Amino acid sequence: MARALVTGGNGFLGGHLVARLLARGDEVTVFDGAPPAGGRGVPDGVRFVTGDIRDPERLGAAVAGAEVVYHLAAVVGVDQYLSRPLDVIDINFSGTRNVLDLACRADARVVVASTSEVFGKNPAVPWAEDGDRVLGSTRASRWTYSSSKALAEHMTFAFAEQHGLRASVVRYFNAYGPGQRPAYIVSRSVHRALNGRPAVVYDRGAQTRCFTYVDDAVSGTVLAGTAPAAVGEVFNLGSEVESAVGEVVELVGELTGSAEVPSGVDTRTAYGPAYEDLARRVPATAKAQRVLGWKCETPLREGLARTVSWARSAQWWLDLPDSGAG
Repeated sequence: MARALVTGGNGFLGGHLVARLLARGDEVTVFDGAPPAGGRGVPDGVRFVTGDIRDPERLGAAVAGAEVVYHLAAVVGVDQYLSRPLDVIDINFSGTRNVLDLACRADARVVVASTSEVFGKNPAVPWAEDGDRVLGSTRASRWTYSSSKALAEHMTFAFAEQHGLRASVVRYFNAYGPGQRPAYIVSRSVHRALNGRPAVVYDRGAQTRCFTYVDDAVSGTVLAGTAPAAVGEVFNLGSEVESAVGEVVELVGELTGSAEVPSGVDTRTAYGPAYEDLARRVPATAKAQRVLGWKCETPLREGLARTVSWARSAQWWLDLPDSGAG
């Protein structure tokens, strides 16, 4: 048992992580700016603190007494990068600084959630944890998330080096599953299909991704927060199976029984220089396997089937607006 704090604990990954920690017998505090979506209540046994991650006083009330902090609070999603670039930078950077500072004072262990986006458009896949970052122009809002998360990682290791903070970083690769906001490849395709609308495919769907079921991502996150050897390290958490986006959208159509023909979007025409897509995004996961004993266990078809089954009975989720870009 541990006293755990999850920032962003009412979000997609955060909610699944909270459920896993409760099942382990941990005492859990959630810090978030909003209650769970769909009018669902905070899970039984969870202490809930409402606040802005940029407010150190409110955040301090949540950190107090925590033995491990899982920092998942962030502004995420292409639609957010394009519409709220300043908030992306401010929340992901300033909020993380507050978490690290307060955790250090409380002598709590920290796991910082990061992203495959930190690698940018490095063409040398698969990406090992110490791979190079290759980014586009600072005029492109596309790179605000990548840069803010990379700075968060730098801060994490700076706190470890200068102040002895026990910290780890996990990078998620295209996590998907029940409850995800319909703004991503899988969630948006499922949402549109079950609402009788055509899926949206960007740039013909030839780009590839490694889709990681949420249960697997959560397992790696918990290991990063509990394994002694994880302290001071960064881990890629992702499937190593590379799938074309267009093929995944077709599989969603098959599993949902959708007869709608996907509509196409050319990102260069739609967004101009504000957005640059990536041809491939593939993790090297040998380090997570070696240090944590972790690997992605859920095949894509199985994970998609679970997601579709959940979505069919989640009317509150089906009633959400389509929040994808484009």
